[in-house]
Amino acid sequence: MEIHGAIDGAVAEVGTVLLGKEAHIRLAVCCLLSRGHLLIEDLPGMGKTTLSHALAAVLGLSYKRVQFTNDLLPADILGVSVYDPGDASFTFHPGPVFTQLLLADEINRTTPRAQSALLEAMAEGQVTIEGETRPLPEPFFVIATQNPIHQSGTYPLPESQLDRFLMRLRLGYPDPQAERQMLLNNTGQRGPEAALHRCLSPQELEASRVAAAAVHVADGLLDYLQRLVAFTRERPEFAVGLSPRGALALLNCARTWAFMNRRQHVVPEDVQAVLAAVAAHRLVPSGDYAGDGHALVDLLQRSVDVIGP
Repeated sequence: MEIHGAIDGAVAEVGTVLLGKEAHIRLAVCCLLSRGHLLIEDLPGMGKTTLSHALAAVLGLSYKRVQFTNDLLPADILGVSVYDPGDASFTFHPGPVFTQLLLADEINRTTPRAQSALLEAMAEGQVTIEGETRPLPEPFFVIATQNPIHQSGTYPLPESQLDRFLMRLRLGYPDPQAERQMLLNNTGQRGPEAALHRCLSPQELEASRVAAAAVHVADGLLDYLQRLVAFTRERPEFAVGLSPRGALALLNCARTWAFMNRRQHVVPEDVQAVLAAVAAHRLVPSGDYAGDGHALVDLLQRSVDVIGP
């Protein structure tokens, strides 16, 4: 199968268990192909776990899930050395982080100490334990879920850790037609993603990443992107605008989005398609927008019209 067809097939396959969310699924695949990590913020029961498990199934990735609780320790994620009295030595037992797709479920329900255990892994694809650096499998993709901050028992992620996530999504409620189909198809059985078919080989996945990174970006597109970034730094509604790393993230995701849409060059519509997912969690609002992330996303989307192509 042609590689773009394989990617479209993977999106469609995940869409059979996460109904009515094709745009969100495509963004999640875009995040993986851009070598980033994904944060999903939503209420319980919206399909966050289903999405992560289904992606692992259709992409053929090893998968592990960690439920983040307030008593979780870094060793529960990274692993620990256990003393073996038989040969008087320590044997390392790897933690769940040693996988290709790690679901960090409800990451903001654990303490900052446990949250920080993922920082090196997400930034460098490795972990340092007891003075020894150990590489993680390739690809290494973290999908973290978090409950809304206003819910009790949560520890907000600091800006430095939010910045480790290439994208942040909110799945939201399904539309009535998709929800009706879900209710009709319900058989009382759990784990429908177990029946999904693998759509991409490891070679195709890596080839897709390489091809996406090679998509051409013209000077005019860079001008457009820089005007958009400058808008977030100059407007009073933003206490903190996009950093240079945020600008790079936006460019990389736009490249991948163009590749997924069978283009060899980036157009402004590619930037617009990934803008909210890439930028909103990196921006700090001020004034009337403080604490209202949805209003900030609306402002960011309106800025596209102000700046123009």
